[in-house]
Amino acid sequence: MRLDDELAWHAMEAEEALASLDSRRAGLDQEEARQRRARFGPNSLPPPPPPNPLFRLLAQFNSALIYFLLAAAAAALMLGHLVDAAVVLFVVLINALVGFAQEGKAERALGAIRDLIAPHATVLRDGARQTVAASDVVPGDVVLLEAGDRVPADMRIVRARGLTIDEALLTGESVAADKHEAAVAAESSLGEHRSMAFSGTLVAAGQATGVVTATGSRTQIGHISGLVQSVEKVTTPLLRQINSFARRFTALVLVGAALLFIFAVLIRDYDWSDALIAVVALAVGAIPEGLPAVITITLAIGVQRMAARKAVIRKLPAVETLGATSVICTDKTGTLTRNEMTARRIVIAGHEIRVSGSGYVPEGALTAENDDDDTAAIATASPIIRAALLCNDARLRQGEAGWIVEGDPMEGALVALAMKAGLNPDHVRDEWLRLDEIPFDAMHRFMATLHRAPDGGGVIMIKGAPEALLDMIPAGDRSGWAARAAMAAAAGERVLGFGMKQLAAPQNDLSFDDLGKGVEFLGLIGFIDPPREEALTAIAQCRSAGIAVKMITGDHVATALAIARQLDLADDPQAMTGAELDAISDDDLATAIADISVFARTSPEHKLRIIRALQTSGAIVAMTGDGVNDAPALKQADVGTAMGLKGTEAAREAAHMVLLDDNFASIVAAVQEGRTVHDNIRKVIALTLPTDGGEMLVIVLAILLDFALPMTATQILWINLVTAVTLGLVLAFEPAEPGVMCRPPRAADAPLLSPFLLWRVVLLSLLFTAMSLGVFFHALDSGRGIETARTMVVNMVAVAEIFYMFSVRYLHMRSLTWRGALGTPAVLWAVGGVVASQLVFTYAPFMNDIFETRPLDVQDGLLIIGIGVVLLLFLEMEKLLMRRLGWFAELKP
Repeated sequence: MRLDDELAWHAMEAEEALASLDSRRAGLDQEEARQRRARFGPNSLPPPPPPNPLFRLLAQFNSALIYFLLAAAAAALMLGHLVDAAVVLFVVLINALVGFAQEGKAERALGAIRDLIAPHATVLRDGARQTVAASDVVPGDVVLLEAGDRVPADMRIVRARGLTIDEALLTGESVAADKHEAAVAAESSLGEHRSMAFSGTLVAAGQATGVVTATGSRTQIGHISGLVQSVEKVTTPLLRQINSFARRFTALVLVGAALLFIFAVLIRDYDWSDALIAVVALAVGAIPEGLPAVITITLAIGVQRMAARKAVIRKLPAVETLGATSVICTDKTGTLTRNEMTARRIVIAGHEIRVSGSGYVPEGALTAENDDDDTAAIATASPIIRAALLCNDARLRQGEAGWIVEGDPMEGALVALAMKAGLNPDHVRDEWLRLDEIPFDAMHRFMATLHRAPDGGGVIMIKGAPEALLDMIPAGDRSGWAARAAMAAAAGERVLGFGMKQLAAPQNDLSFDDLGKGVEFLGLIGFIDPPREEALTAIAQCRSAGIAVKMITGDHVATALAIARQLDLADDPQAMTGAELDAISDDDLATAIADISVFARTSPEHKLRIIRALQTSGAIVAMTGDGVNDAPALKQADVGTAMGLKGTEAAREAAHMVLLDDNFASIVAAVQEGRTVHDNIRKVIALTLPTDGGEMLVIVLAILLDFALPMTATQILWINLVTAVTLGLVLAFEPAEPGVMCRPPRAADAPLLSPFLLWRVVLLSLLFTAMSLGVFFHALDSGRGIETARTMVVNMVAVAEIFYMFSVRYLHMRSLTWRGALGTPAVLWAVGGVVASQLVFTYAPFMNDIFETRPLDVQDGLLIIGIGVVLLLFLEMEKLLMRRLGWFAELKP
């Protein structure tokens, strides 16, 4: 085997390249591939060096919030308040460590997700088609390419049909390059290597077979180290919005703190050092320093939950957008249906034949209808059955789990039909040797193959959409066929037409001009692809959630409508064809589209128009796609969703989300998770801001009304730290609320703080202030010292947050239920963590020294818990009252 970087593979003839690589057109065998994988290593570029952990840790301090806290620590240190400074620095360090750990976890999660959608390649091994991970491709492998594929390795093309490849990655040329199997001059430039396909480039059109000449770092792209991708950053518009809010809020706090400092010194005659410490306490209480880290964790958890439900998020903003999705545009075959096609009906001139059996198991009988003679009918149908087998790239093989299709599911069903009719696929294909073909394309909607017949003559076999086949025959011969196709489609069958053309003289090449005249229409074959049971349930969920589902398919309109009715896509599904779409303006389409549930006989270009029309009307659109031509529509959609099983690399790279199982139910599950993530982020904010607001108001009132601070800066930092890493974090793990899919989608531009949550922030800030001051002055009036009073205030805030957390867990329903009281394991652990921390804070002598706290009596604890219970009851009554008054839409049943 000759494998030399200096070899001019592009200048070799195809057979010479195969021989140099010790390969053959049928591909390597499994043992050869295994040995070469061990010798040459994986077909992948070396991973980028991981970011320096020290730099990643230091980056956690790059925040306006952290800068302010560090300044506060410096001020406390200069004033000799060593404990205050130490506690502030401790909180800053803990936040940095949490962020550092979470960023590393998120990067590892994204790396695992990238592995889930790692590219694959179709190779010939032991003479059979196989799909393998691109990393397992080895030199000498014979690779099959078609439109939409990412070329997995450098390869010498040995056969090409209409092949064009986008090589902008290497050459900078924006126009796809035409490719062929003929050798080119040895001294030609890289852009002129028409006989080569290079790793990382994208097949724009056509089909090809190539033999791998280089893998991994030995490829052309491997020589260009600057193109190695770096680790994806964990950032989203939501996080940027939160960070922007934090910067503005910090600036506002700084201005407010400065004014309060001036007031305390000039009006209240505070010593400037005491005033500065009081202002530090105010700022520490006001700033939600743990909020960005907790929101990042919430998003990362949502991504992992979606991946577990077979929906992999490639672009993190999709997590947020999914929760607002109002329309899902989906294809039919394999997504709404099982993609287990079965040929059910053969329609030929004078006969109609029913086919029994299901799936790809080649067992079943062919029975003529209308009391026709079965043997005569089957004999008459032999040309269409043979054409269906020959104009076909699929193979059937029996695996451990049953019969498996290698190739297109519908073509697999045709192979099963031929076997039911008694044909041996390998024998027939050997007798009728294929010489050339025109691959199926969505633009012309048919496939044609050229064969040498057993008698030596040339024959063209054609299959495709019935309309496309009927356009090839004289108008006088079309009578009745369209009606028969419509009748089969109305029964929910997908229909293919078949034709044949006898050539006057043998030929070795096939072009579109060869199909102009002389095509004989052989008949129709109808298939059934039953709806997925889980899709039926998922569509019902969508309808209850106010999400419209629109089917966009290339199928016959009657077939699509039949499936739509079975799935209960709408009360009375209405359809529009691609031809009708072409005849309507964009403005009229935006108006008419609301009542249309099915778009049939559509092209990828139609998908783009449909999505734009929906977005014009204000809809947030998720759309599925699998082909290279779907890439523009996937980018245009708010949540482009590619198919992980049947999708092309082009579609997956353009998409925001990839479905690992090509199942519509996985889209709906992702929407539910998206709504849950958004709910949980709002819960975190709703819990954090009132606590900070209450702490800030307590300090402001103490300065304005000239009484002792109810909490010191270090005590405020303690309570914020304890609750942020327990109660705040636990809300990120909250499961979906009951009824999350029974409410309408939120508006895409809806603020995180809805009117109800804004009301809650104001109300709770006032309640936290009242509870804190009430406990503080009660303790002082009872003759307790200032340290004991402050200890009671800190415990009051902690207990109030616990009870408020039980209330905020359910934003859309009442919390006083058995399920709400029990909580989740994470909730119980969080509550236990807060209780344990507060017991140490209150009773441990070393904590008494650090935070100037004092042990409390049992009566003090019972009083604090009692106030917390009253708070929860009050909030539940307030929620019930607001629901009855109908003041806030999100509380309406």
